[in-house]
Amino acid sequence: MKDQKQKLVVIGNGMAGMRTIEELLSAVPDKYDITVFGAEPYGNYNRIMLSAVLAGDKTIEDIVINNRQWYIDNHITLHAGAAKAVISIERGIQKVIAKDGTTADYDRLLIATGSKAVVPDVVGNDLDGVISFRDIFDVNKMLAYSRSHKKAVVLGGGLLGLEAANGLVLRGMGVTVIHNNAVLLNRQLDKPAGQLLQTELEKKGIKFKMAAKLSSLVGDENNHITRVQFEDGSELDCDLFIMAIGVRPNIALAQQAGLYCERGIVVDDTLQSYDPSIYAVGECIQHRGDTFGLVAPLFEQAKVCANHLSAHGVAGYITLPTATKLKVTGIHLFSIGDFQGDTRTESLIFSDPALGIYKKLVLKNNKLVGAVLYGDTADGSWYQELLEQETNIATLRDGLIFGKTYAESIA
Repeated sequence: MKDQKQKLVVIGNGMAGMRTIEELLSAVPDKYDITVFGAEPYGNYNRIMLSAVLAGDKTIEDIVINNRQWYIDNHITLHAGAAKAVISIERGIQKVIAKDGTTADYDRLLIATGSKAVVPDVVGNDLDGVISFRDIFDVNKMLAYSRSHKKAVVLGGGLLGLEAANGLVLRGMGVTVIHNNAVLLNRQLDKPAGQLLQTELEKKGIKFKMAAKLSSLVGDENNHITRVQFEDGSELDCDLFIMAIGVRPNIALAQQAGLYCERGIVVDDTLQSYDPSIYAVGECIQHRGDTFGLVAPLFEQAKVCANHLSAHGVAGYITLPTATKLKVTGIHLFSIGDFQGDTRTESLIFSDPALGIYKKLVLKNNKLVGAVLYGDTADGSWYQELLEQETNIATLRDGLIFGKTYAESIA
């Protein structure tokens, strides 16, 4: 008699959860009966490409990773849409319950609920015309506004905010980005690189209000946003206000189930939660104190988690220094490690504003500890390798700023 398959339920139909399933199917295609619950009414799509849809470079169909047929072909039961959002995990009887009453039993549960947009604690944050930039629904709303309204304000000078601003400018809206720091992408860039980026984006038509402190959002008699007010007394007219100031792990369901959470669902090196039958991956987790928002670590987690779900069980997840490789509206950026430096480090800098190139390498005890590249990122992976392997760069130092080929040729 053939062994009965174990039941694997996945909560969350996003990139981390579905990459785990792809890895699992590749390793042990017949081990589990798989059921997936997703709160959005789609197959699995590439959330990173939403900005390309907003800018008009891609359609929704273009960014789908696994369409509904893929689930059918792989014998996966997909429950998709708002009514199918899981509202309860009953750990005692190993069952999940969706909003509309749909249930599924599990032997193993994978939580991949992702993250939620941070909403600023400011008067007026609940007005109509105030939205986040997280999913296809948000993009469709922004596209609709761009056809009938003129003035957008984007809160947040990080990657998501800049991509939203660029997309709306391309759709014909007047856009101002407001940022609480004096430097754009301040978590990825130092001041000179941030300034180069701002100048380039201003040429594309985006306006900026830097080091800005929001005071309130003001609406009209129909409860729709009309103005943004700042602590310095200044104001901006506004038809559409987009919040892009970061995300927080979406842990409400895990907390309801009594799983141990801090900032995220706490997992060990196998991506297992404190309940041995429940695993978690992606932006909802916390591993060794870290939470995650970039794709590379999420896909690495998926690989390790699938390894354990498939009972091969040898992989362990390690958090490496995450390199930020970005392409903001056609401009290439790269940063890793401690790129600011301090009194105990030294910096090598190359700058050519006319060519739009800026490079900064931060050294400590003959080792590379941080890097920022703007405009020319070809050597980013080499610098990342040097940093991760803690290579002694003494013999490479003279040519280090000019990249691998030159540095090694004169070493």
